[in-house]
Amino acid sequence: MAASVQRLSHLAFHVHSGQRLARHLMRRFGFQLYGSRHSRTARQLVLRKGSAVFIVNESAEPGPHGLLYDAAPPHVVDSACNVSFEVKDVERATLNLGRLGCRVLVPPSPVEDELGSVTYSVVQSVVGNVRHTLIDRSDYLGDFLPGFGPPPAAPDWPQEQDAGPVVVTHFDHITYACPQRQSGHIMDWYRSCFGFKRFLVNRDEDIDNGYVIQGNDIGLRLTAMEYWKCSEVGLSMSTTEEKKTDCKFVIAESLPYQDAGVHFFTPPPTYYTEIEKRQEIVKAGEDPDLLSKYGILLDSEVDGEHCKGEAKCPRTANQNKRYIMQMFTKPIFSEDTFFLELIERKGALGFGEGNIRALWKSVQTFMDQQEENKTIKGIEC
Repeated sequence: MAASVQRLSHLAFHVHSGQRLARHLMRRFGFQLYGSRHSRTARQLVLRKGSAVFIVNESAEPGPHGLLYDAAPPHVVDSACNVSFEVKDVERATLNLGRLGCRVLVPPSPVEDELGSVTYSVVQSVVGNVRHTLIDRSDYLGDFLPGFGPPPAAPDWPQEQDAGPVVVTHFDHITYACPQRQSGHIMDWYRSCFGFKRFLVNRDEDIDNGYVIQGNDIGLRLTAMEYWKCSEVGLSMSTTEEKKTDCKFVIAESLPYQDAGVHFFTPPPTYYTEIEKRQEIVKAGEDPDLLSKYGILLDSEVDGEHCKGEAKCPRTANQNKRYIMQMFTKPIFSEDTFFLELIERKGALGFGEGNIRALWKSVQTFMDQQEENKTIKGIEC
């Protein structure tokens, strides 16, 4: 039996600097600081605009964190990773989700203050690091949740605005970026666990394949789900609240053979315009302009190079055209300590030694050209 969702409660972030994110939301989108909670291990800020509520969680020190209405962050990078739902019965909903195979991170737990009590639990979703906090606040009379006090008083906080630069009223939808071939699995999970129902995002959408966007540099499949309002275990809200508290999920899945977002080193353009290198690329049967477009390097081998004996040399269609093609990614860490090299071998056994010489020569030529252009511009002035 699916969990009985009533409405979306809030979205939560885990970040290194809570005040910086809070200021950004206040200055740029007109959110107002609504509440706060400080403990020895965590600092939490609540921001609100209309019915859209964010909780900004910041760890005060390493180790287990005393977070209310969430679990310890699974990653150390800044991330939005919790979508909280109000439900009718936290204990029953958590039990049902556990029976359906959901991982329970925080069991049903009561929290109370002078305005009443709230029960909550936290479960892991099937989407990356996304979690769901389930909250029953039917016995609570306060504006937000127990455990949170008034916002911190600080003279340098942005001034609260009635409207703000952007009139935000509610969360319209949430988009998940998911790995390839995972859309169906994610939709099945939300259908069985929370009673969500598929809806079409475009009239041209295929019911089986979703709405597919394709182009030279993009391949994307969009599918969407919303509360199943007709289900007994689904949404329960008044008509006046429906538009502001509705929740939709859009699942964005990248299609195969498309740009995956890797950033590659771009060789100087003179690498491909140098006469000897262009002749080498053409002799290998490749197009210098096409290789230039994608930043691919090419290094060919002459007969007998890296070979001792005919049997040890892999053969190509033309033994005189053994070559290697290479691409280098930009460093994958903030410090330039590690990068990846992609290699396609066309019979060659080397490691692109000729490219080292060619790159150095092309860099020097490029720098000389830049210096010459500066001199010419100076004369013109």
